[in-house]
Amino acid sequence: MTGVWTILLLVVSNIFMTLAWYGNLKLQEMNIITNWPLILIILASWGVALLEYCFMIPANRMGSSINGGPFSLFQLKIMQEVISLTVFTVMITFMFKGEHLHWNHVAAFLCLIAAVYFMFRK
Repeated sequence: MTGVWTILLLVVSNIFMTLAWYGNLKLQEMNIITNWPLILIILASWGVALLEYCFMIPANRMGSSINGGPFSLFQLKIMQEVISLTVFTVMITFMFKGEHLHWNHVAAFLCLIAAVYFMFRK
């Protein structure tokens, strides 16, 4: 069950990460923060990124074999990358109408899934 909680926390963390990194572009596209100074946008993004860390750190601590969890650090990192790109793809596809998923993106994801397979192979 610890593995499931780790993955769920990583998903939530990556939702906040994607919002922190790319949400400002959507707000600009919607003309909400068009005239904000860059420093204010950076500070707002840091605030969202803080929420990311509130989920990422417990996920890594809970999931790490160092603390009795089921995953090695390498496994945690590879999982985090796949989760990150999956969350990114879903969110950006819905948030930005001009962004589309293409065959080469799918091919890249399949390579990442292969990376997860090899990482978990004994």
